[in-house]
Amino acid sequence: MEKLKVGIIGCGGIANGKHLPAMKKNGKFEIAAVCDLLEERAIKAKEEYGTENTRVYTDYKELLEKEKDIEAVYVLTPNRSHSFISIDAMKAGKDVMCEKPMAKTYADAVEMVKTAKETGKILNIGYQNRYRPDSRYLKAACENGDLGEIYYAKAHALRRRAVPTWGVFLNEEEQGGGPLIDIGTHALDLTLWMMNNYEPASVTGSTFKKLSDQTNTGNAWGDWDRDKFTVEDSAFGFIKMKNGATIVLEASWALNTLDVDEAKTSLCGTKAGADMKDGLRINTIKYNKQVVEIPALDPAGVAFYDGEGEDAPDVEQDVFYHVVKDGVDQVVKPEQALVVTQILEAIYRSAKTGKTIYFD
Repeated sequence: MEKLKVGIIGCGGIANGKHLPAMKKNGKFEIAAVCDLLEERAIKAKEEYGTENTRVYTDYKELLEKEKDIEAVYVLTPNRSHSFISIDAMKAGKDVMCEKPMAKTYADAVEMVKTAKETGKILNIGYQNRYRPDSRYLKAACENGDLGEIYYAKAHALRRRAVPTWGVFLNEEEQGGGPLIDIGTHALDLTLWMMNNYEPASVTGSTFKKLSDQTNTGNAWGDWDRDKFTVEDSAFGFIKMKNGATIVLEASWALNTLDVDEAKTSLCGTKAGADMKDGLRINTIKYNKQVVEIPALDPAGVAFYDGEGEDAPDVEQDVFYHVVKDGVDQVVKPEQALVVTQILEAIYRSAKTGKTIYFD
């Protein structure tokens, strides 16, 4: 087995919470270089996931210039820098795994796709929820036509009180927004992917900043800093597709609701519907009766055996390895991620202007 030599740019939460542990578990990756503006974080990543030969950088451009034998680069930085680091990496001859969202702005995302086409390099976006067992099952059902024409959907990304208080999550300049661009992006990606519909016609959006100045917040990660909370605490979008299909997107970090769901979708088709509310459920009509089907996605089923399930981040890394090394088709295509960013930006624009945003 030939290992994939990679460079890690950004050694913060998403690197240590998702990518690096999954790469280590996979065993097919060699962390050749690590880079972070804070040298101590890069050194820590080297010590935990690299080898004694792993090089440490604080300037990503220096990494790209010196690391000629690195095949792929992971861009795990705040949203603002996704685009220009990914573009520079592709121009340096590297394939790219970029964390979600693709970019802070649609214009930046367009340049990323353009560069991928010009250089012929792989540009993959980290929408790992596509690799969950329930997502893969539902996608197979959609592709098989089990739901018929999907004409109405909801993209769910609602938290009651789970505002991330670390890093730059609350910084609009660095991130481009709050829960909409952070977790709403996952729910929207899942929904568009299931529908296989990437042609939006119009978007109407609302964003709210109603709870961010409160104290005694009951937040999962402790009270947030009100002065640093510069993004929305909830956002909602009404998306009309060119074929008439309609999507409602709901996203929040803080909202007085008990209807909490994250990275989930609900679909309504002409033959059946589906949701992920209580595990994956498919609703249909059989023999003139209403039926709810619940697939057995748990690999267990034998006494004293719990099964060997696959976590989505683990699958994501393995797929990316084979995309780079063996040329298998990408599951997350950059053109698809581009539309996600286009719609998210339109929701923000609509909320700011009070007008519906129309696409050509």
